[in-house]
Amino acid sequence: MIAYQKGDDEALGSIYTLLKPALYSFIYRYTRDQQLSIDIVQDSFVMLQRYKHHYQPGKGKVKSYLFQIAYRLLIDKLNRRKKWQSFMPFLAPITKEEFHHTDRLTIREAISNLPDKQRAVILLFYYHDMKHEEIAEILNIPKGTVKSRLHTAIQSLKVELEGDFNESRSL
Repeated sequence: MIAYQKGDDEALGSIYTLLKPALYSFIYRYTRDQQLSIDIVQDSFVMLQRYKHHYQPGKGKVKSYLFQIAYRLLIDKLNRRKKWQSFMPFLAPITKEEFHHTDRLTIREAISNLPDKQRAVILLFYYHDMKHEEIAEILNIPKGTVKSRLHTAIQSLKVELEGDFNESRSL
């Protein structure tokens, strides 16, 4: 890690080769979700790359530092999933048993009908698991604007989708 901090980019490849299997194994055993585990491993190494100068050898091993990054990312993602699943269950990862094909199309159509600014926030937050700060940076808007657009979009989707789902279920 010290070599990587000093500019040896090949050292990151060595760290990846050495620690990726153990990190993936830990996350997969925790979540039992293969795709989430792969995403967390990738995000962890991106964070390690972005914050390589924050690592201090005197405080512990690289493995511990990387696992700490991964665990924090994992908890953040799981908490965000719980939060949005609780008030917008139709945005939860869809399994074939949960929604009929026409329901999925209805959801996609409702999202596509949102104004561009609201649609961008919904897609980044729910489908790409980004935090408010990241969305604000990407869209070059204040964090408060992200929150208000997200709130407005959610309210619009609830109104539109509750009507659609109630109609289709009564048929």
